[in-house]
Amino acid sequence: MAGWNHTGVKEFLLVGLTENPNLLIPLFLLFTLIYFITLVGNGGMIMLIWLNAQLHTPMYFFLSNLSFCDICYATVFAPKMLVNFLAKHKSSTFSGCVLQSFFFAVYITTEGILLSVMAYDRYVAIASPLLYSVIMTQKVCIQMVLASYLGGLINSLTHTIGLLKLDFCGPNTVNHYFCDIPPLLRLSCSDAHNNELLLLLFSGIIAMFTLIIIMVSYICIIIAIQRIHSAEGRRKAFSTCASHLTTVTLLYGSVTFSYIQPSSKYSLEQEKVSAVFYTLVIPMLNPLIYSLRNKDVKEAAKWSIWRKRTSA
Repeated sequence: MAGWNHTGVKEFLLVGLTENPNLLIPLFLLFTLIYFITLVGNGGMIMLIWLNAQLHTPMYFFLSNLSFCDICYATVFAPKMLVNFLAKHKSSTFSGCVLQSFFFAVYITTEGILLSVMAYDRYVAIASPLLYSVIMTQKVCIQMVLASYLGGLINSLTHTIGLLKLDFCGPNTVNHYFCDIPPLLRLSCSDAHNNELLLLLFSGIIAMFTLIIIMVSYICIIIAIQRIHSAEGRRKAFSTCASHLTTVTLLYGSVTFSYIQPSSKYSLEQEKVSAVFYTLVIPMLNPLIYSLRNKDVKEAAKWSIWRKRTSA
């Protein structure tokens, strides 16, 4: 296969989050706890939605897929990172590194698109409540979710194929705690300018496209809420969007800081800090945000606990 990578590098050495030996054990324990909460919280959210008929609505269908993405993209790198906290030889094979960057890009992109889909869902629910069930049918919801995964797959394949066409024949130390595309591009012996440009272009287009959908949806939501006469009705309508707005702000803020910037201003140390937030903290927070601020989820959880106790 002419033009594809014929690399001399068989493995990459990961610098990790810190090189301070005194912090390795505390960080291992902290991130193990965070990853455990992520798995339990998101897995619990999926089970809660699946087991409670009152949550079988488009909004919670999208939320269950969001939780699935959080589990997947945290799992892509968290176990390896935790092992490397305790290992003396912090390495990853070339194929393992490429696969890690591929799956991470799939799920982080899918999550961003899902958030825009959820914004549109809230717009339809608030602006056209009588037509909601007609517009947001099960078929339409499934198509939207599949389109989100397809968008993530296309974006990830584009960067992965470009990565495989590069040569890696010299340095193999990745200044990160997982195999992300920007630090890998810096290690290539080939000219990676086109790859960096493509990364900036695709990240910018996806971010702008999804943000425009979110912003337009919320502008329409605000207009629709203003037409509601009662203050209680306006408060209830806006409360259904509060959790989503919080998640959007956290994810887009941290990811934009990492990727939507020229390579000349790119700092791997700053990216590490930002990456900790969107790869560890946000997947853990999402189920907490949606459960603590959502009356339906709290009532469903109480009902599930009561039903389990009465059946015991």
